[in-house]
Amino acid sequence: MQQDARQVVREYTEAVFRRARTPMEPLNYEVDWADQPSRHKSYPDASRLPLPAELPELPTLRDLHTGADLPPTTGWSLTRLAALLRLSYGVLDRRMTVNWNQDVAKRAHFEHAVWGRGTASGGGMYPVELYLVVGAGGPLLPGVYHYHTGTHVLERLLLGDVTGTVRAALGTDDPGAAGDSYLLAGIRFWKNSFKYNSFCYHVVTQDLGALLGSWDLLAPALGVPLRRLLCFDPAPLDRLLDLDSDAESVFAVVPLNWAETAARPADEPVAAAAPVRARYDAFERSRRVRDFPGVTAVHRAAAAPAAPAPDTVGAAAPPDLPGEPVALPAPQLDRLARPLSTVLTNRSSSFGRFRRPPELTAAELGTTLAFAAAGRRYPADVKQSGGGPELTRLWVFANHVDGLPSGSYAYCERRHALLPAGAEPDDGMSAFLQQQYFLTNYTMGQVGAVLAISGRPDAVLDVFGPRGYRILNAEVGTVAQRAYCAATAQRLGCGAVLGFDNVAMNTALGLDGTDERTVLFLLLGRHPDGTADLAYRL
Repeated sequence: MQQDARQVVREYTEAVFRRARTPMEPLNYEVDWADQPSRHKSYPDASRLPLPAELPELPTLRDLHTGADLPPTTGWSLTRLAALLRLSYGVLDRRMTVNWNQDVAKRAHFEHAVWGRGTASGGGMYPVELYLVVGAGGPLLPGVYHYHTGTHVLERLLLGDVTGTVRAALGTDDPGAAGDSYLLAGIRFWKNSFKYNSFCYHVVTQDLGALLGSWDLLAPALGVPLRRLLCFDPAPLDRLLDLDSDAESVFAVVPLNWAETAARPADEPVAAAAPVRARYDAFERSRRVRDFPGVTAVHRAAAAPAAPAPDTVGAAAPPDLPGEPVALPAPQLDRLARPLSTVLTNRSSSFGRFRRPPELTAAELGTTLAFAAAGRRYPADVKQSGGGPELTRLWVFANHVDGLPSGSYAYCERRHALLPAGAEPDDGMSAFLQQQYFLTNYTMGQVGAVLAISGRPDAVLDVFGPRGYRILNAEVGTVAQRAYCAATAQRLGCGAVLGFDNVAMNTALGLDGTDERTVLFLLLGRHPDGTADLAYRL
């Protein structure tokens, strides 16, 4: 049965990687923008609890990268939790800018406004839904709460301690999985699939990773522990939240331990709660909610629980590459000396705003690569002690980088160097990149470099089973969010894209004949000094 599920996932990923040449079903799909879902899931009949809205001054990205001057680790508080939620997924400002994105003309109108958030999301859809399961002794009444991203409040869906249900679903004796309370990160597919149809699952699993990447940065900055759990049975959690698992499902669980908790006696275990469900209905804006067979099939397949042995995880890591390294300038950590809170509130996608000269420098590129690559090591149930091994690799298409010959390279974090992967194409790197990009919102001649994040989907599936696809994409999203943050701190432009022909890009990197594939791309460069931008802080 698992072998059949693994094949479903393999066929879906192959369709994703070849979609520039063979369109995915359904063909000729037209987005019904007038009937799109609300960007903010809500439960209108539920009680609302306002959260603290103040944004704290946090350590800099430099401090987070070096581990210096970080606050001591303590327990969670409601104030820290509120800061985590708002800075990562809450609405921070209204943004308007002149760029080449196709919908820029509409964005000046209020009903089409862009509301900025700290975490990147494919197409700005933000499909992740956050739920808080509070146990006895915390700062809130025990129960289940939904985080309303638009208003920064908690909506109470259920009263009563059901943390036992979460623990039973986790099904592990790992002490790192124990918590007084739990954050559940679910994904509602319609918030993305209404636009991207069958391509949805690939995008939303990376969106989840981007959010977890923000949490990986915010947790040490706030002085609290955070560990992502990805290998569990989602069915009991979906039932608890009263979710149709084909439409919305829990993808990640994060244990929380409060700074001040009424301790239970050591010999008083917490039993699994009796079967109960959240008792409020969510608002649905769309008159017609469609499902897509490709999304449903791959989600059912990838939902199969995974429990790999720790000593087998390394088999999914990309192998070392041969080659004479091209040294990069040492990371300019002083360029990362901006508070994380400032970085997240200023993070945005570049769209068509790249301009050159001046050129991107090799030092700026190297600093971004070093900070992004460090995000591959994170506390998780799918990682060994210390956060390794890494499931992804970073590559560079050097287009216009001062101090670096044009061409393609693999990044070696250990040596902080680039390994040549291919020479500049005969017709020039800019022309090659533009030919392989099938959208119209970027001109590659203005881009300094294209970063590619790769992985080994087949090897990951062999180690983790069908769940491995979600695990790999989560790491891809985490690395992408770190790249966004490093670029923002350096006042560079960054834009994540999925619009390249993966087959051609793999060939250019010399990946033909291997099981390694490019999964996501990030454009890096400069913005002009004078821009017609508006950011109205909330």
